[in-house]
Amino acid sequence: MDSKEKQEKIVGMFDEIAGTYDLANRVLSFGIDVQWRKKGCDKAYELLRKRRIERIADVATGTGDLLLHWRDRAAKKGIEVANFVGIDPSTGMLEVARKKVDFADFIEGKAQELPLEDESTEIISISYGIRNVVDRKEALREFYRALKPGGMVVILEFTKQEKRGLTAPLVDFYMKKILPAVGGLVSKNYAAYRYLPDSIEEFLTGEKLIEELEESGFEMRYVKPFSMGISTLFVAEKVGK
Repeated sequence: MDSKEKQEKIVGMFDEIAGTYDLANRVLSFGIDVQWRKKGCDKAYELLRKRRIERIADVATGTGDLLLHWRDRAAKKGIEVANFVGIDPSTGMLEVARKKVDFADFIEGKAQELPLEDESTEIISISYGIRNVVDRKEALREFYRALKPGGMVVILEFTKQEKRGLTAPLVDFYMKKILPAVGGLVSKNYAAYRYLPDSIEEFLTGEKLIEELEESGFEMRYVKPFSMGISTLFVAEKVGK
């Protein structure tokens, strides 16, 4: 299977689980993923240090969950955001997002081919989507292209577990046994939630993702692992120019 076919298969899988995606996320993370998302928004706003932002683009936006947090955290901090954009290749996910989020523009598009102008965006986020992008390095270059100088890329992702420490067997058991069973039960799509732990196992370590971000021209500003390293927040800045 070539990279194009692989990407199409992944997008099709997300089309199938769009209707139950939010519920599955809440159940599988015990609701903790909401706090992870808020932390990402808060840290980006803190580092950007702007009271008015022209555009925030959420890539692989899914059902638009993170856009709600971008809006709400901005309001709490007195930050004005002129334009929110959600981008996703899954028409099923975008259908749900448009019903749920009425303040954003939604565009069907890929992370590696962003429908955004050069240097047009202050913040680009992608939550639990970068490991599903087959041409990841192309996507990182696209993030860099579309961001304004000083802009922030915010990545939340399940990162590959280093087999160290006392908690590793517990995390491994949850990700490989509990998560596929519960996710499959909620979504009625067991294949999709068997894919999740496999995709994490095949993905990068946090250290390798940092290396790729830096190779793409970004400078790391913040890295924070959550819940025994199951999820990690990365915030990096487009420097120069």
